[in-house]
Amino acid sequence: MNNTTIYGTVEQRFFGYTQEGIPVHEYTLINKNGLMMKVLSLGGIVRELWVPDKNGRFVDVVLGYNNIEQYERNPGYLGAIIGRFANRIAYGRFQIDGVTYQLALNDGGGKRPNALHGGVKGFDKRVWKTFAEVTPEGPKVILKLHSHDGEEGYPGNLDVTVIYTLTNGNEWKIEYFATTDKPTIVNLTQHTYFNLNGGGKIYDHWVLVRAEKYTPINEDLIPTGEIAPVEGTPYDLRRQIRLEEAIARLRSEYPNLKGLDINYVLSESHEKIERFAGSVYSEVTGITIEVYTTQPGLQFYTGNYLQGFQGKYCQIYDEHTGFCLETQHFPDSPNHENFPKTVLRPGDKYYHVTRFKFLVG
Repeated sequence: MNNTTIYGTVEQRFFGYTQEGIPVHEYTLINKNGLMMKVLSLGGIVRELWVPDKNGRFVDVVLGYNNIEQYERNPGYLGAIIGRFANRIAYGRFQIDGVTYQLALNDGGGKRPNALHGGVKGFDKRVWKTFAEVTPEGPKVILKLHSHDGEEGYPGNLDVTVIYTLTNGNEWKIEYFATTDKPTIVNLTQHTYFNLNGGGKIYDHWVLVRAEKYTPINEDLIPTGEIAPVEGTPYDLRRQIRLEEAIARLRSEYPNLKGLDINYVLSESHEKIERFAGSVYSEVTGITIEVYTTQPGLQFYTGNYLQGFQGKYCQIYDEHTGFCLETQHFPDSPNHENFPKTVLRPGDKYYHVTRFKFLVG
């Protein structure tokens, strides 16, 4: 497939077969300004994203792998759609209408294992039905997935659509849609790791998160249920701060933590109002990424558990070589009455949008 218009281009190529023999394709989107994104039908993974720096040179600002074998393992969830429920659920248990559901446990180990990012075979490891088109807004990829009732322990047949648009306003726009035939929980996000330098550590990046509150966590990274002010804590990112300083400040107070991995409260309500969530700026390239979302939370993560993964361009991904801006509902939301609700019922429609806007300067 090769679709070219004045609004951009889309191309499709075969990428490889999964271990189960399912073909995976890669879609290349280029907007009218030359920004380029490569997306896999496996997990909706964003493999490359090229944006111009302050000198007009294009930089690939996302972490990724070279081949399908690496992406099938993908222990860091690089570039993938996360579902049916992003982040952690304590003990993998929750209730809907008095019925208790037990999810697959794939995080934590020991006495207190949890469910993480959709389970053993979450949406990140599924091959999506995928097609692409060019529109006046820009080139887009449409990804569709059916999740069966009982899959990974979740109730209800869930139909999901995710649309990526590489807009001609230099945004990566993500739209999430879902419907169900039985009450279930849904919390979708995107787990791309960004590095606005194209490689190396992220210490010279400057971060800002426009959030007055956050959700404190216990030693298992599960929210305590409190919604607390960031004022006076190392999680206060309301003023732009260099990541090297932010991580050092956090570790001086919490020596057991490797870096930032926390949910920021953008809204305590269920209103789907698109708002500015934050930004990250690179001193080296002059590239800024701004985040806008209808989601109530933003998980800011500094790649603390990247453990020497072999990535693209012969790079090694160690801790703090990428950061994630995971727009989402709060972790463990089904078990906290004071958190925005994540239950989706028959007849209701799940819809959220997130936009990553790329600027220079």
